Amino acid sequence: MYNKTIYTSPLNTRYTSKEMSYIFSEENKFRLWRKLWVALAEAQMEMGLNITREQVEELKKYQDDINYEMAEAREREVRHDVMAHVYAYGQQCKKAQPIIHLGATSCYVTDNSELMMIYDALRLIKAGVLNVMQKLRNFALRYKDTPTLGLTHLQPAQLTTVGKRACLWLHDLLMDYESIEHVLSDFKLRGLKGTTGTQASFMQLFDGDEKKVKQLEQKVIEKLSFKKAFPVTGQTYSRKFDYNVLSVLSQVGQSAYKFSNDIRILQSRKEIEEPFEKSQIGSSAMAYKRNPMRCERMGALARYLISLPINASITASTQWFERTLDDSANRRIILAEAFLSCDAVLRLYNNVAESLVVYSKQIQKHVEEELPFMVTETILMECVKRGEDRQALHERIRVLSMQAASNLKEKGEKNNLIELIKQDEAFKAIHNELDQLLDAKRFTGRACGQVVEFIEENIDPILTANRSVLNKKTEISL
Repeated sequence: MYNKTIYTSPLNTRYTSKEMSYIFSEENKFRLWRKLWVALAEAQMEMGLNITREQVEELKKYQDDINYEMAEAREREVRHDVMAHVYAYGQQCKKAQPIIHLGATSCYVTDNSELMMIYDALRLIKAGVLNVMQKLRNFALRYKDTPTLGLTHLQPAQLTTVGKRACLWLHDLLMDYESIEHVLSDFKLRGLKGTTGTQASFMQLFDGDEKKVKQLEQKVIEKLSFKKAFPVTGQTYSRKFDYNVLSVLSQVGQSAYKFSNDIRILQSRKEIEEPFEKSQIGSSAMAYKRNPMRCERMGALARYLISLPINASITASTQWFERTLDDSANRRIILAEAFLSCDAVLRLYNNVAESLVVYSKQIQKHVEEELPFMVTETILMECVKRGEDRQALHERIRVLSMQAASNLKEKGEKNNLIELIKQDEAFKAIHNELDQLLDAKRFTGRACGQVVEFIEENIDPILTANRSVLNKKTEISL
């Protein structure tokens, strides 16, 4: 239960997962700080500095036993969070106290811990994307040959299939997955760079031996289970990296936003709708309503997420020389909220994609309303193949189409174009074939084949390679 007398972010109380919320929690941050101090001390000991195994073991003993009250009291006194936690750690580790944070600047713990959080959070986002991909993959195959109206400009165009349309959503997520993989595959920590990025303090510790300083950095990186550090930094790693990460999250938001809008429109057409629970209330006034609440919420959160990279770009643009501190307060908010928002969006996306409701008869009804107009070119060609005059028939179809459109729009009647053609002697050569020509599946092109090819060649290999994170059922709390 959270404290209702103070503002608490709804991202935590309503939308995001406990796993993502923990990654950006104070507890995780400060545990990472201590993990970084242990890695530094142990690597320095192994490189021959005057640090004992006893001191390192003492640091490890208290690594997860954080004395928060002491750290908070010290921070109120010195106005420096890192030094407050160095002090609190030292009060527990009396023997190790002199060597905690040796040669390091604050950004050794702040930047490296933030990058470690970003890495873990990106892996969680990747898992969320993969689970949506799995659900849309199954949906696309199930409805791969179900004809539906393709809409361009939100107007009826040629036919497609329900499954092929789902592949458009799936392809967007494939692009997002590839962007996430690109960032993760070349992920770097800040490493040991010192106050202005020159490693001067470590050069002093090792009497100017550059090789040993480089070895120390690599040792620390590997103890933290990473492979590389940024080759150069100022006091901080380049904040352009934050922009790159938030841009990847924005891409996920864009994909989800498009999906949510498409489903909301389809739900208004009574063709496909998001899940609606047995006791769910759609409207306080209109008891019959089934509002697309999940997709609306998905769009709302995605809109916020999509807006965040511009903030990160401004921060990156205004970092003076080796660093300025006006990034700090901003990044405390934006990094966490970007990931929490993306996580919340994916939870909704997973929940909706898992239980989409398809009304095939309604889809068929809409196809039948428009299909007569779409088959006129085919009718024309079939008549010409039997020796009829194309220009004369084109004029007849134009006239009959206008009449049928008038019946449909102005009188509210059904589309009777085919009946009008059946009654017109100009088309008697194909009267007996008209019903066969009206098979909707004749007009979906390669949609069905494209679904199968796309999934077999592009989606299944990725899902197979990541099967350990799949098959996650997602519940939304509120």
